[in-house]
Amino acid sequence: MNTNEELSAILQSVMRNSAKAIKDKYYPHWHLAPVTGLLNDPNGFCFDGEYYHLFYQWNPLSCEHKHKCWGHWRSKDLITWQHQPIALLPDEIYDKDGCYSGSAVIHQGQLTLCYTGNVKFEDGSRTAWQCLAVENQQGGFDKLGPVLGLPDGYSGHVRDPKVWQYNDIWYMVLGAQNLDKQGKVLLYRASHLYQWQLVGELAGSYVGGLKDAGYMWECPDLFELNGHFILLTCPQGIKREQHRFLNSHPSAYLIGSFDYSTLQFQHGELIELDAGFEFYAPQTTLANGRRLLFGWMGVPDGEEMYQPTIANGWIHQMTCPRELHIKENKLYQQPVKELQQLRQNPAYWQGIADDAPDINGFLFELEVALFGSLTIHFSDTLALIIENNQAVLKRRSVKNGEWQSRFWSGDIKHLQILCDNSSVEIFFNGGAGVMSSRFFPSEEQTICFLGKDTINLTTWQLKNA
Repeated sequence: MNTNEELSAILQSVMRNSAKAIKDKYYPHWHLAPVTGLLNDPNGFCFDGEYYHLFYQWNPLSCEHKHKCWGHWRSKDLITWQHQPIALLPDEIYDKDGCYSGSAVIHQGQLTLCYTGNVKFEDGSRTAWQCLAVENQQGGFDKLGPVLGLPDGYSGHVRDPKVWQYNDIWYMVLGAQNLDKQGKVLLYRASHLYQWQLVGELAGSYVGGLKDAGYMWECPDLFELNGHFILLTCPQGIKREQHRFLNSHPSAYLIGSFDYSTLQFQHGELIELDAGFEFYAPQTTLANGRRLLFGWMGVPDGEEMYQPTIANGWIHQMTCPRELHIKENKLYQQPVKELQQLRQNPAYWQGIADDAPDINGFLFELEVALFGSLTIHFSDTLALIIENNQAVLKRRSVKNGEWQSRFWSGDIKHLQILCDNSSVEIFFNGGAGVMSSRFFPSEEQTICFLGKDTINLTTWQLKNA
């Protein structure tokens, strides 16, 4: 299809399906979700001094991982978001099989997108180009074309550029796979955005003290936070452990130090970033001194294609926006304080968990102070069990109904839970751990508490955004 044909097909899809999607009982009230089709990775998350911009991978034509465009929202407050013109369509020879993930920067006063153009060949092979596009006066983006091809020694799986500037020099991290099918993160630098020099492998399998850590590292993001450097990444193919890295593709981070003079990254072991059933492809930005994060509340190659929302023509959503902190050499995630503006009708309760009142509906925020064990049931589909210094999140498979489990270990004293129709985000001990998950109950939406120990509850109903 040419550009006009693509835009016509997208418009028809939106007009045909958006009303049905928004009326779906599982559609979120305040999380970001597609008006039709498939949403995945957050892209180009940035702050221009007035607006937050969040771009996103979007297939507006179906609930399949095909025809990847870049959609675009913007907001002044991280709560109310407005649709903007579609930013990127896969309509050039260098991105014909998808405008894949990337980032955005302000360059010479213009919002500039840095993205991967994906190209597949008839023999099953592929290549990738790192490309630029700049915002025009109409709010759309004009493509400038590729600025970087495949580096020697790497497969066609090289993607997801995250670009930033430090002391007038531009830097880029790229997810990559070498010819031995080992996942890597590549580091580049440049004096301007059009001519990049490969520095080397920043992290990955058999780099920096790690052993085999997967066959492809996607969605890298390197940033400084409170004197530490954090590398977010999605290490595909990393070995599953008894209680960690249980999703088909997990998200993780490395914490350490990075020296801009030597361009070396010293770090420890991989740490799981979110222990829930659905979290992937996180991206951060720096805004007014705060390091903020969005993640995709989905996982590729899992049970996503069994989710019931597909029947209404849409699938997936974003996480809530989160603020990052470092405490005791660990990364903490908390919902941004702006979300407190959604709170209404506060209620308080204290006593034995078995006696706690049920909560009706799945549109609320809940804070719990714990003094022992606790079980929380989310209808018949999801349950959080806290005992013996461990949280177990159990969910019925959307494929076969069997119970599955995810785990987070720690002495849990406090919970903050955000619930929005078909999603739950559970923050442990002020953000020391997080579990993000979708769930699709068939029965009445009710939350109940079980346990013989005392709990303190604070609940809020949440407004629509």
